[in-house]
Amino acid sequence: MAYSAALPSHIPFLTNSRFSTFPPKLSNKHKTTPFKTTAIPPLSTAASFTDLSAVNGTTIALIGGGSVAALAAVLSLTDPERRRRLQAEEVGGGDKEVVRNYFNNSGFQRWKKIYGETDDVNKVQLDIRLGHSKTVENVMKMLTDEGSLKGVTVCDAGCGTGCLAIPLAKEGAVVSASDISAAMVAEAEKQAKEQLAVGNGDFAPVMPKFDVKDLESLDGKYDTVVCLDVLIHYPQSKADGMIAHLASLAENRLILSFAPKTFYYDLLKRIGELFPGPSKATRAYLHAEADVERALNKVGWKIRKRGLTTTQFYFARLVEAVPA
Repeated sequence: MAYSAALPSHIPFLTNSRFSTFPPKLSNKHKTTPFKTTAIPPLSTAASFTDLSAVNGTTIALIGGGSVAALAAVLSLTDPERRRRLQAEEVGGGDKEVVRNYFNNSGFQRWKKIYGETDDVNKVQLDIRLGHSKTVENVMKMLTDEGSLKGVTVCDAGCGTGCLAIPLAKEGAVVSASDISAAMVAEAEKQAKEQLAVGNGDFAPVMPKFDVKDLESLDGKYDTVVCLDVLIHYPQSKADGMIAHLASLAENRLILSFAPKTFYYDLLKRIGELFPGPSKATRAYLHAEADVERALNKVGWKIRKRGLTTTQFYFARLVEAVPA
């Protein structure tokens, strides 16, 4: 999930049959002059794919052996499935191992910058930061709209650098936060100690309990379970089981965000896969909202609220589910 245009003037949320909005709130640190929004992000590299598609067997036969090898290497980069197999072989496993390896190494440095407050980010990374922060704000509004969070137990599954866990703790929630990446968890714990050292005036926040765990290893019971921007790393076949497991941990509410599978977003993803670049180092799976809802219904849960956060390079469907 990625981005760089102005955020919409509001994010729509559907609550049963009623329509409500969450107005955007950005800190002064993150307020910028809006970028011009375009219907489809410019794809300046599209011509490269056109050139490659014109290469045929006769052309290959006429070029030297070294050039054939070079061309084969370039063509392999345009094959997302081949790239995924190579990633898995390199770390000795499947999706989970690829994700763990990425977010413990180069991915950690990249996303630490995106989730942080440094000015050392480009327009795309800044847009992703704004989109993700908007999702976090919307989750906080979902939770606080129903009353105080003081003493409420929350599981933050896939906590990253603590972008949600820390605000939850500031509101008095008792947070259990986990991530598959030890590097992310260490950074989240560091940020929490720095930001929660001073209370909010009314009470001293409880320090979140941080653990290095994947989604399948989570246990316990919580009032609320939240899992943001994690399902993008897993295909629907695995996501169904993860959704069921997360629901089994929640007593009253489950909040999920995921990259929605629509024709438009799927097209952008497929185009992006043709030009991987250094930042596209893990698999990205889109999920149809109907599939997510079906997985929830299967284990006795129903969607109560829906929302969509979109910027030019970030898009995330947000759903709140409760026991049916």
